[in-house]
Amino acid sequence: MKKFALGCGGLVAVLLLVAIAVGIGGCGTYNGIVAKQQQTESAWAQVENQYKRRADLIPSLVETVKGAANFERSTLTEVVEARAAATQVKIDPANVTPEQLKQFEDTQGRLSSALSRLLVSVERYPELRANANFQTLQAQIEGTENRIAVERQRFDDAVKSYNTAILQFPGSLVAGFRHFTPKPYFQAPAGSDTPPPVKFDFGKGTNK
Repeated sequence: MKKFALGCGGLVAVLLLVAIAVGIGGCGTYNGIVAKQQQTESAWAQVENQYKRRADLIPSLVETVKGAANFERSTLTEVVEARAAATQVKIDPANVTPEQLKQFEDTQGRLSSALSRLLVSVERYPELRANANFQTLQAQIEGTENRIAVERQRFDDAVKSYNTAILQFPGSLVAGFRHFTPKPYFQAPAGSDTPPPVKFDFGKGTNK
């Protein structure tokens, strides 16, 4: 009986150690997933910052461009309306859905297209192309477009790391228990991450 008691006690001790190890491992996995989730939210904040920076530059650009004689008002109106629509879409990165991200992309893509057409139209206006304020704004917008592309990629990288963590074992067990769900990636059309053609040859005084 004594040997049996000792055997039972040893088994209980082993099971207790196993339970502790599993608990510690589970906590570590959970904390790792939480950290990756925080990284996706941080990456999204940088995406938003760059889109906001672009939106903040547009009013000054519109004011500068509309001073040119006979500039296409419809082009300016399209940019203003697209900016207004883009700034209305808000995303919660902790609970973002594919549908929400697509809506965000669609409105930002519409703004990118309108802005690109405006900047290309300026090529027909030598006085604008020679305007120092316009040149500064054009350079800032071009730089922002590049940073947007970079931050979008960083967000996708963070999402990939997070999704992998919750889909692979043992993270999948923790994710199912704590209701972690996969996050969507940017699914932009081909070429939409390429900055708009906003470079001009300011050395030329006339258009051909």
